[in-house]
Amino acid sequence: MTMRSKPKILAVIFDLDGTLLDTERATRGVLKEFLAKYGKVLDKEKEKNKTLGKTLKESSADIVKDYDLPLTPDQYIKEIIPMYQEKWMYAKPLPGANRLMKHLHDHGVPFALASNSSRECIDLKISYQEGWKERFSVILGSDQVKEGKPSSDLFEEAAKRMGVDAAHCLVVEDSLIGVKAANAAKMEVVAVPPRSEAGCSSLANTVLHSLLEFQPELWGLPPFEDWIDNALPIEPIYLSGLYLNGFLHEVTEDGESALPDQVFGVFFGCAEVEMTNRTFKVVVCIGRDQCSCNDHQKLIKIYIVDGANVRMSNQQMKLELLGYTKSMVSKETTRFDAVSTRTLEEYKSIARRTMDLPMFRQDYILEASYVEDMVVSNID
Repeated sequence: MTMRSKPKILAVIFDLDGTLLDTERATRGVLKEFLAKYGKVLDKEKEKNKTLGKTLKESSADIVKDYDLPLTPDQYIKEIIPMYQEKWMYAKPLPGANRLMKHLHDHGVPFALASNSSRECIDLKISYQEGWKERFSVILGSDQVKEGKPSSDLFEEAAKRMGVDAAHCLVVEDSLIGVKAANAAKMEVVAVPPRSEAGCSSLANTVLHSLLEFQPELWGLPPFEDWIDNALPIEPIYLSGLYLNGFLHEVTEDGESALPDQVFGVFFGCAEVEMTNRTFKVVVCIGRDQCSCNDHQKLIKIYIVDGANVRMSNQQMKLELLGYTKSMVSKETTRFDAVSTRTLEEYKSIARRTMDLPMFRQDYILEASYVEDMVVSNID
């Protein structure tokens, strides 16, 4: 089979929610709270299985119908949007988002934001992210075109405003609806989907676990130059839970991981163990539990870089991830004993060599920015 060569990319178009910004976790609980005011109970399974990426009007009409609310979709929007707005300030950039946007901006590559959210909501969401609004060449909401995704209107209009032909635009999306819109616009598309949007895989040109895996040079764009000794400095990622038999059992009130699906791969950082009052350098492998009935369950395997003989099982642990090494192959994410001793020693060696470099060191301050509401499970 002859592989089609990739066209040279001259501009990039990003989706927002779930692609660049983790608004889903920041606003978790809003719909449940809203429904309670009307005596309704959130159906977790129904919400989990809903299609991502719909316009506000479409998703609002679905909610009103599904829960038989005594409201019109417009009334629902008017009442719930202020509740979401209060939470958007807590939304965090997804792994690699800031890095990629800064890289494109520094190299003069134009990039646009094209979201099914309204322009007003987009502006408010990105207002809390330093430098975002200034970096985008174009910002478009679904209320600024005839039809939102899966129509091609948003992407075609973004390309038009940047003055770039569609064939030389690369779309970065997280939802099946967004990937379909990119296909309709005849643009190349990279999907970074959560597990629930696995359907993206068959329609996107490339599928990544996170933007940390993105390779600009594959698209004719300037390559990254920020890797240091096979390690990549990242914005710190915080998590905590019960350390047991080498795994971190990180569970929240609703049973879903506090980490987005895009936190995936081999990381390193530091761990603070409750009863030892010590901080350890660690390698952390994060994957998805392919055997679990819970689609949101993560496997978080902890390898102590030094001091492995210290007894710490069944202890509370706080983690601060400071660097990224690589993605993981499928066999590694199903059973972590597939990580060979030689490979593990390579990961540990990288952590030892780089953790104390200025670009990685964060003074090991383990203060979680979005873990405050986590409830740690008492797993035996």
